[in-house]
Formats: sequence, C-alpha cells, structure tokens
Amino acid sequence: MLVTAQAARYRAHGGPEVLALEEIPLPQPGPGQVRIAVRAAGVNPIDWKLRSGLMGTTLGEPQGTGLELAGTIDAIGPGVTGWRLGDPVFGQVEGGAAATHAIADASLLTAKPDDLTYEEAAALPVAVETARRALAGLGLEDGQTLLIHAVAGGVGLAAAQLALAAGARVVGTAGEHNHAFLRGLGVHPVTYGEGLEERLPGPVDRVLDASGRGELELSVKLAGDPANVITIADRAGAARLGVRFSSGRAKGPVQHQNVRIPIAAAFPLERIADAHRHSEDGHFLGKIVVNAEATLPR
Repeated sequence: MLVTAQAARYRAHGGPEVLALEEIPLPQPGPGQVRIAVRAAGVNPIDWKLRSGLMGTTLGEPQGTGLELAGTIDAIGPGVTGWRLGDPVFGQVEGGAAATHAIADASLLTAKPDDLTYEEAAALPVAVETARRALAGLGLEDGQTLLIHAVAGGVGLAAAQLALAAGARVVGTAGEHNHAFLRGLGVHPVTYGEGLEERLPGPVDRVLDASGRGELELSVKLAGDPANVITIADRAGAARLGVRFSSGRAKGPVQHQNVRIPIAAAFPLERIADAHRHSEDGHFLGKIVVNAEATLPR
C-alpha cells in the first residue's frame, strides 16, 4: 500500500538550487477535496518569485511549488460528488502541484478532454484564469483593438485567443522568432523595445501588460486612460501610474474553450530546478511544464 509521495520542495528562499525532490507522507484529502496522481504540473513566474523570496513571504516550514496540474483522481474526500476514482482532471491548487500526488479542491477541477495531453492540460489553468480576469477588467468589446505585451507567454497567448474569439483585434509584442506562430493565431505581432509606438498598425483601445518590462507609461499614452490598461507583472508601475494590477486565484473550474497553449519545454519532476531556471530566463513560446509520470509508483 502506497504511504509516501515525492514532492519538489524548498527549505529556504534562494535560486533554483534550493529545490529538491523529497519523500513526504502521502497527502490525504479533506472535506470537499480529492487527491490527484499528478501526471504534469505547470511552471509559472509566480512559482520562482515565491521560491526566491520576491513576494515577501516567510518560511515556517518546507514549501512545495506549483499551482496547476493535470492527472487522475486517486482518493476522494468526504462530501465530494460528481467525481470518480481514475477520472482524468486538471485545475489549480493551493500549492505543491510539482509532486507525484497533490490535494485539490474538487470544485476547481475540470474534466480533461481527450484531445488534450496531460502536459497541455497542465499548462492551461493559471494562464486562462489570469487572462479571463484581466479581459473582464478591461471590458474589451467586439471590434476593439487589444495590445498585449509579451503575447507569446502563457497568459498572453490565452488572452489573445480569448479576445480574438470575442471579436476583438489583437496586436502583441514578441520576439521575431515567434511572429509566424502568432500570425497563425490571428495576432498582429510587433517587436518589443524602442520605437514600439511607430511599429503599431494603428490605435489601440485596451492594453494588457504581461511582461513587466516598463511599458506601462507608453501603454497609458496609447490607450488614452490608465483605466484602459491592466498589468499582471508590474505592481510598482501600476501604483505609480494609476493602472490596475490584477492578481488572484481561481474561483471555479477552468473555462478553457478556444484556448491551446504550446509546450515550450517539459522537464521530468526530478529536474524541477532546471524548469525554474528556464522559466526565469524567459523568451520562450508558451508554457513550461514538469512531467511526473516517470516518478509515479507503478
């Protein structure tokens, strides 16, 4: 009988090297929860910001990492209905997704479609929820033009696909090596950096900043009002310019229709430190995931 799990954890703030795969007691689901045998977990900037101490959190005990996962249900807590053992699911968790087993709120899970791999499903929850929240805050309407800074990242790609499906036009900043892919989605890509305003194809109505590279002042100028700009990456700039900073957690299952996010790289669970390093380096298309399938007990 299985009594332990493997989990990526850190005992001090620092660089990726503080992460280690540790053996922990097999977590048990409480009321309203299920346990997931994790097949894949997404890696997001918030993961390495928390690990490095940039978010100002204190460590009272070893911390897991990862906020999104995909896998199968292998234990069900009291009061849970609608799910069965073995169901393939994906969604957000409070933490510790980079593990062989993790606990999830049953109400935040979505059934994994057959046409998504576990890695593809694990890449969706945080990006889609963040994108939906930001677009709702912007009040984007059919026919308007949305500028997305860092459109080739997970949130940028999710927001672009959702905005296009809603009838908006999307312009996005990205490295030239990603422009062909973005055009295939229907995005008008432009290279970021100095002279951006001259490279835009026309006026923009709303701006979503997913890069945090200091574009907020220009974004306010382009959109005409701080209320027409939202950032998920520049809290200090938002406070200085009166722009909204958007953050939060999922309140329900992933509404993933019309969204597919490419996998930029997949690392085995024991290489979680390398996954964080790659995420910190940036400049990739889509999302980074860790794959736990080889680590799961057979």
